[in-house]
Amino acid sequence: MRPYVILNAAMTLDGKIATKTGSSNISGDEDLKRVHEIRKQCDAIMVGIGTVLADDPRLTVHKIDANPEDNPVRVVVDSKCRTPDGARITNSDAKTIIACANEYKEDFLASARYENFKKKGVKFFWSGDERVDLTSLMSYLHEEGIEKLMLEGGATLNFSMIKAGLIDEIRICVAPMVVGGADSKTFFDGEGFDLMDEAVRLELVDSYSLGKDLILTYKVLK
Repeated sequence: MRPYVILNAAMTLDGKIATKTGSSNISGDEDLKRVHEIRKQCDAIMVGIGTVLADDPRLTVHKIDANPEDNPVRVVVDSKCRTPDGARITNSDAKTIIACANEYKEDFLASARYENFKKKGVKFFWSGDERVDLTSLMSYLHEEGIEKLMLEGGATLNFSMIKAGLIDEIRICVAPMVVGGADSKTFFDGEGFDLMDEAVRLELVDSYSLGKDLILTYKVLK
């Protein structure tokens, strides 16, 4: 058993989620409210370590009216235990789980950083050798009572999750802009598939305009 996973993101028309400098202010205010509505409806929100290091997000519900209990559990996929102990996802606004790989467990548990995390109530989940086993992580989160999970990237984690068959739905905001750039981050990075026949197939189930943006919802075909 695992949570139902919704991948949500905003991208430019040419599929970029950030420029090579890390600029990622893509969608409008209406879309930001839509995103926070999804957060409010989910039990947990998950990002990769790259997102934490680049953006230092709070991962809470704060663009719409909400109560503290509306904040989802925050999950960070951080194979090498690089999350700063002062990152905003470690504050008391919501519970936090950091998933790390077993190779780094012994050294990390002996570190002062780990002690700081413990004082803040941050929980750790260990799986995989050099990289977090995402399937095991999803099973663990389900055991923790998480039935619906919102995935907010980044691009490498997005691909790892969809390759493993762990994404059920994709909600994407397409902004009317083009940035280009071979080094700009795309919606999915990672190693990619070699052949088009290997691509993950989707079914469009909803589409509508939101301000200047286009919102698309896809079901992932199994």
